[in-house]
Amino acid sequence: MIARLLLPRLVLFVLALTAAFAPPARAAIDESELLPVEQAFALSTRVLDANTVELRWQIADGYYLYRHRIMILTPEGFSPGELQLPPGKRKHDEFFGDVETYRHELLVRLPITPAAGAAEAAFVVSSQGCADVGICYPPHKVPQRIALPVSSSVATTASATGNNPLAALLKPGNGRDGNDGLPLPPEQAFAFEAIADAGDELLLRFSPAPGHYLYRDRTRISIEDADDITLGEPRWPAGVSHEDEHFGQQVVYFEPIEVPVPVRRTDGTARDILLKATFQGCETDGICYPPITRTLAVSLPASDGDSAAVDVPQAEDSRLAAALSGPNRIWTLLTFFGFGLLLAFTPCVFPMVPILSGIIAGAGNITTRRAFVLSLVYVLATAVIFTIAGVVAGLAGANLQIVFQTPWILISFALLFVVLSFSMFGFYELQLPSSMQTRLTELSNKQSGGSLLGVAIMGVLSALIVGPCVAPPLAAAVLYISQTRDPILGGLALFSLAMGMGAPLLAFGTAAGRILPRAGAWMDAVKAVFGVLFLGLAIWMLDRIVDPAVTLALSGSLLIGSAIYLGALEPVATAASGWKRLWKAIGVLLLLIGSAQMLGALAGGRDLLQPLKGVFGGGAPATAELHFTVIKSSADLDRAIAAANASGQPVLFDFYADWCVSCKEMEKYTFTDPAVHSALSGFVLLKADVTANDDVDQELMQRFGIIGPPGTLFFGLDGNEQRHLRLIGFEKAAPFAERIRKASR
Repeated sequence: MIARLLLPRLVLFVLALTAAFAPPARAAIDESELLPVEQAFALSTRVLDANTVELRWQIADGYYLYRHRIMILTPEGFSPGELQLPPGKRKHDEFFGDVETYRHELLVRLPITPAAGAAEAAFVVSSQGCADVGICYPPHKVPQRIALPVSSSVATTASATGNNPLAALLKPGNGRDGNDGLPLPPEQAFAFEAIADAGDELLLRFSPAPGHYLYRDRTRISIEDADDITLGEPRWPAGVSHEDEHFGQQVVYFEPIEVPVPVRRTDGTARDILLKATFQGCETDGICYPPITRTLAVSLPASDGDSAAVDVPQAEDSRLAAALSGPNRIWTLLTFFGFGLLLAFTPCVFPMVPILSGIIAGAGNITTRRAFVLSLVYVLATAVIFTIAGVVAGLAGANLQIVFQTPWILISFALLFVVLSFSMFGFYELQLPSSMQTRLTELSNKQSGGSLLGVAIMGVLSALIVGPCVAPPLAAAVLYISQTRDPILGGLALFSLAMGMGAPLLAFGTAAGRILPRAGAWMDAVKAVFGVLFLGLAIWMLDRIVDPAVTLALSGSLLIGSAIYLGALEPVATAASGWKRLWKAIGVLLLLIGSAQMLGALAGGRDLLQPLKGVFGGGAPATAELHFTVIKSSADLDRAIAAANASGQPVLFDFYADWCVSCKEMEKYTFTDPAVHSALSGFVLLKADVTANDDVDQELMQRFGIIGPPGTLFFGLDGNEQRHLRLIGFEKAAPFAERIRKASR
């Protein structure tokens, strides 16, 4: 009953936190479908009389125009008065602060004083606006030429754009080097070329204009209409670490660069291809341009020898993300489901088994069908929240699962397990007032679906708190979403992955409903077992934030208590049954293990499986530990890499957090292996502890597209990451040592 009272209240808690970290709602337009600026902000000009000109903007839905960025430039044949701008809608803008904006339509009157004898007037209307998806256009200049009326009764209409309204603006003197000081057009600000160096490599040239810079990680390259050709990872030269006001810490280029891109092809004959490049850059201390897309025709020569079959190395997350963009998407989704099945048998998912089993056991006399329904609700709730968290991470860079790994949330969830365990033991019936018990009973009788709601909430909390492990398939789906801004296909991949992880849970929960005994003394014993498991889960949750010695002491206390419950300290009657003697033996064994753990905790032990290691002295020598230099910020990392390169040493850079289960696996089983130690000789070892998940930690993870620890990166002697060797998640010692050897070549 306590569970039914507490769980519904947790709904509000989860929804509030989810809303707090969810990305803001935006208009139903996609970044890839942005209108041309002359369509988004269509301008027409009309002469009202000899002293007044009317400007009218038709603003497309999902777009807005800044009031303070509207101005009249280079007037000829008249003297302009002050623009009569109506009040706009006030908002706090991320680029300009407190501003006023216009939507849908804007009418502005411009008072003019014609020059003596002037028959026409020429001027340039400059304005700037943005789309609700978060992209702002550069200032847009529209040249106008109107006939001045002989009398106030004559009116003339001038076209907003003409045949080519930008042509006049591209003349010398109209860019940043001109008198008006407005930004360069995108094609002048960022030149782009591509040639085929050979049959298996392209060479890209990016040339930012002086005073402009190009983002490395916001550049995407692809081949159009050629499914038999794929591109490898671009080999970027060393860039400049830049603190960007829009995207945080970024690697940028202020000077022209050349970027080789490997080509993998099945047909080695010469052919023409279409290369599509999407990139983005900014003006130094000025505006940021919308994403720029260029499509170039490139003549690809015949490949020589076996180069057509060259296998371009890719990291596993990049390879899976590329598969999502390929033609066999159904097969790719099935592959993600298969990866989910494999992840279901990892330490991150194991704790969900006793949670689901305890829910089914706590339901009392339950049918197989009811067990299936409860299991399905739990798995679906887990999958939906897992998908939402991944989509948010891809679109907004905010990992909801990491947000929930704070001490007060982990402690609260551990206390919830304690409460649930006491309900399994039946203690709450002795503690609740009878009036509250009556009300809970009435509520339970009226709401047959109440238990389903509680199961769904536990599924939500399990996805957010219990199993936040990061694995290559999860990173791949998030990487795909962040690159393509396609939450539909990326979300389907995440949902397939989550359902794969939940499939064994669904089978286990259904089977548990069939084999669990019906009401009676056996059921009380089963509930007691799950009560112990819930207490074990509470200790497992606290292990993320407390000292290992505390975990050892709590675990020992639980085992000793369980041993006493099983009668380890009670004499066995002569006529006792075989089952009674078996429980006695198990109780004595738990008592010995629990006592060893308590003794190890008091002696400063830290290993749950080897609590007495080192307590009595002697024995095998302790395994040497790797010595990492802990860094905090991107600036710290850049300095450390530069120092390592200066001394001729490659770098291993590891992301770690106290609450990360796979991180502790890496520390215990991989980083302690002698083969790994030998392979890492000569490496500089750096570690980023992102336990706090503060702004600096998030900025560092976003710089490399890391959605959460563990993540292991390798940097060569040129200071660049060897992206194809990046490791996401846990890896055993032998393949990890081989990965290190590849990084040192």
